[in-house]
Amino acid sequence: MATKAAATTKKAPAKSASAKTTTKKKTVTSAPASASSSALASHVQSSLRSVALWRSLGAEFVGTLLLASVIIAGQGQPIFVLFALVGVILLVGSISGAHVNPAMTIGALVTRRIGWLRAVGYIVAQLLGAALAFVVLSSFIAGAAVSEEAELFGQTAPVLFSAVDVATLVGKEWYVFFAEVLGAAILGFAIAHATRAKDVLTSAFTGGLGIFIALMVAVSAANYVGGSAILNPAVAIALQAYNWETIWPFVVYAVAPVLGGVAGFIIHDLLRGRTA
Repeated sequence: MATKAAATTKKAPAKSASAKTTTKKKTVTSAPASASSSALASHVQSSLRSVALWRSLGAEFVGTLLLASVIIAGQGQPIFVLFALVGVILLVGSISGAHVNPAMTIGALVTRRIGWLRAVGYIVAQLLGAALAFVVLSSFIAGAAVSEEAELFGQTAPVLFSAVDVATLVGKEWYVFFAEVLGAAILGFAIAHATRAKDVLTSAFTGGLGIFIALMVAVSAANYVGGSAILNPAVAIALQAYNWETIWPFVVYAVAPVLGGVAGFIIHDLLRGRTA
């Protein structure tokens, strides 16, 4: 009995040491994950408290609102969009960089020009800005209804400019898709170059002329099959391009510009180099 008790007593420390080792291993394994999540939360909180970030978000909101309004009022004509983008970059470029386009923001994110938190904020601000442009201009259209007497003399009520519903282009959706990709790639290349400009004026005209060339190419290509080219997922909201009954409008006017924009940024960096 004494012998058995002694043996049992000797084995107990071994189990205790094993338990301690296991505890230590668990503690060492979980510590990095906890520290990483804590650092991420701290980074997000400090960023959200940054006044400069909120100013940038406000600038993107206002810039996209102005750009979408001009595109609607100017019926999407490339020359009007050129001067609109030049004006927007001159107005808010020094505050936020004047992306005013989710596709350009994602292109900048992929090529590490901005961080992910700022990119998400920019995209939300851009979508809200374009949506407000639609709401404001729609309210004016609603207040400009033509009376029955005026209709008798051939007058018609004004209609808000909108994009062609891609769902009606059965069998031709891919043509508009690739027109968007091509145009957004040209625009992305121009915007990537504009971000390297040494002064705001050069950046403004680089971006303005870039979107003019991009729209001339994309709009012409899309018109051949009866479609529209927008090159901006946010402005597509203002142009009533999305249709919840089918996925094609989202593929054409949201996915395609993002793919093209990212490609344009990457091609620019490959040709020029990040340090040039």
